[in-house]
Amino acid sequence: MTKKILVIKLGALGDFVQAAGPFAAIRQHHQDAEITLLTASAFAEFAGTSPWFDKIEIDNRPSALQFGGWLALRSWLRAQNFPRVYDLQTSDRSGFYYQLFWPSSKPDWSGIAPGCSHPHSNARRDFMHTIERQQEQLSMAGIAGVETGDFSWVTADIGRFGLTENFALILAGGAAHRPGKRWAGEKYQAVAKHLAAHQIQPIFLGGEEERSLLTGLSAEVPGSMSLAGETTISELFALAREAKLAIGNDTGPMHVAAATGCKTIVLYSAASDPALCAQRGADVTIHRVEYLKDLAVETVTSDLALAAT
Repeated sequence: MTKKILVIKLGALGDFVQAAGPFAAIRQHHQDAEITLLTASAFAEFAGTSPWFDKIEIDNRPSALQFGGWLALRSWLRAQNFPRVYDLQTSDRSGFYYQLFWPSSKPDWSGIAPGCSHPHSNARRDFMHTIERQQEQLSMAGIAGVETGDFSWVTADIGRFGLTENFALILAGGAAHRPGKRWAGEKYQAVAKHLAAHQIQPIFLGGEEERSLLTGLSAEVPGSMSLAGETTISELFALAREAKLAIGNDTGPMHVAAATGCKTIVLYSAASDPALCAQRGADVTIHRVEYLKDLAVETVTSDLALAAT
C-alpha cells in the first residue's frame, strides 16, 4: 500500500512561497508516497500544478461555532489514515488539528502541537526567520538539507497584457488591516514617474480590493498600467521573471518577485521585522524605517536609477 503523507500550509502567499524548499524536501524524502497538501482555496490551483503534491485538499477554516465544518474536517483527517503529517503552518489552528484525531491513535506529527511525535523543540523558534525555522523543524523530523525553493516549473503566458519590453512592477498595496506596512500611494506614483522617465513602463500590481487605488495611481502616470485583480499566482512569477525590477511593501507578491531573482526593493516599517520574514532572493534590497511616511522618495529612486541604466 502506498504511504500517505499530509502537509499543512494554509497561507498566506509569502509564507507559501517561503515553504517551497520544505515542500521539495518532503517530496524528495518521501519519493514513493502519496502526498496531500491541506491549504486555503487561494493556493489550491497553483499548488496543484507543482511537482510537490499528488492531491490538494482545501481547508475551509471553520470558525469556532461552525461545528459541522469541524466535524467534516475531523472526519476527513481520520479517514485518510495518514501515518505522518508535516505541519508547516505551525499556528494555533493547525496545531489543534492534531487533537482532532482523538480518540484514535495520532499520526507522527512534525510541528508544535503539544504531545506530537516530532516537535520543533526550539524555545526561540519565533525569533527565527521563516526559512531557517522550517529547515530546523524538518531537520528535527529527519529531513536534512532543505534547499532554496525552486520555481522553475512555473509557467504562464503574459503576452495578453501587452506590456513593453522594459517594465517594472510596483506593488503599492497590502493588507487593509495593516496600514503601517504601506508607503503612501503618491510616493509610489512619484517612483512610477521616475521609472517612466527612464523608459521603463510602470506596472501596478495588487488584488481586486486594490483595483480602485492602483487604477487611480496609474492614471496619473503616462504609459503605466494597472493589472490589479487580473493576475494569477503563476502570472506573478512570469511577470517578475521578465521585469527589470519590482518595488513594493512587505507583501506576498514581493516574495514571489524575490524568488524569481528579479531585482527586488522592499519597504519595511516597524510593523514587520525583516529578520523574521524578509524576502529572499538573488537581488533583494530592504529599506526599513520606523514609519514609512518618513521614507523619502529620493532614497528609493537612488536604487531605481542604478537599475534603469
